[in-house]
Amino acid sequence: MVEAADKKAFQTEMVERAIERSRGDVEDRVVVITGGARGIGKAMAEGLLRAGAKVAVVDKTLAGADELRQQLESSGRGTAVEMDITDDEQIDAAQARITEALGPADVLVNNAALVSETLFAPTGRVRMLDTSDADWKTMFEVNVFGVVKTIRHFIGPMIEKGSGSIINVVSSGVLPVAGGGGWFGLRPFTLEMPYQSTKAAIMAMTFYLGDEVRAQGVAVNAIMPGHTRASWFDATANAWQEKGVVYGFRPVVSEHLVPITLFLAGQDGSGVTGMLYSVPDWNHDHGYGKYLDWTDHSFPENLEAMYAKAEEAMPAGRPAMGLQTPAMRR
Repeated sequence: MVEAADKKAFQTEMVERAIERSRGDVEDRVVVITGGARGIGKAMAEGLLRAGAKVAVVDKTLAGADELRQQLESSGRGTAVEMDITDDEQIDAAQARITEALGPADVLVNNAALVSETLFAPTGRVRMLDTSDADWKTMFEVNVFGVVKTIRHFIGPMIEKGSGSIINVVSSGVLPVAGGGGWFGLRPFTLEMPYQSTKAAIMAMTFYLGDEVRAQGVAVNAIMPGHTRASWFDATANAWQEKGVVYGFRPVVSEHLVPITLFLAGQDGSGVTGMLYSVPDWNHDHGYGKYLDWTDHSFPENLEAMYAKAEEAMPAGRPAMGLQTPAMRR
């Protein structure tokens, strides 16, 4: 397992490099991360905390997050609060607790979301015409209205100070691609309605809000993670394996989002704002390695064997799926 060890060492080195590069920009900034108790949000929280930020993790449930909570509280610069982003009263209460513990937010990371793999567990794939009105209402309530509610509550102190940063997590599935004089979807074959519709809404909102509050000192940007081993991933991969299908290609670790999160957390309206970034491509362009450098090799034996077998059938250096971003080809 030399390759796996080498990749892990590289990933650790890149996270350390990002922390040192960004420390001066994020130190003592109060960062609120929704959906921060596990997966992507947890990786962001740990990276920001180590870079000197004050970190508030909020999540609908903190069950199973005792270690992270202890890490935050013992640092003297962090806290963890339960909060449902669809509930105004809970957001108000969480904001009051965070402000009392750490101060008003300088940065808001909108990471909490309902994904297809949880709404349509365990495989996460349903034809659009087989979805119900209730499915769409449920997904939009969390992924769109919940994000807007959270922004409304936390952006006020940023505007008052004339400085702040909002980071919205979206998906590469929202992207259109040009060809032959027209536009088509990047990957509609993944059957992710209504999820991708919600993320497209947040992408558009990012552009418009970014322009609206730029003069008031607040940056608003969006990021598209790679195919990530998030908290729900293993259950879905196992479900597909039982059907004899490889779930996508080998995913990347959540830590691949740490460098760009640190960078954007240090922005305000005078810097980078109103932008949408592909995280794997941004990493490559800023010296944090190519897509395959961030792949996860710590799976249970059955899933590791599944991905290894799929990779054996692919040309060297390519993920086990036809879809590739520019960073994957580099």
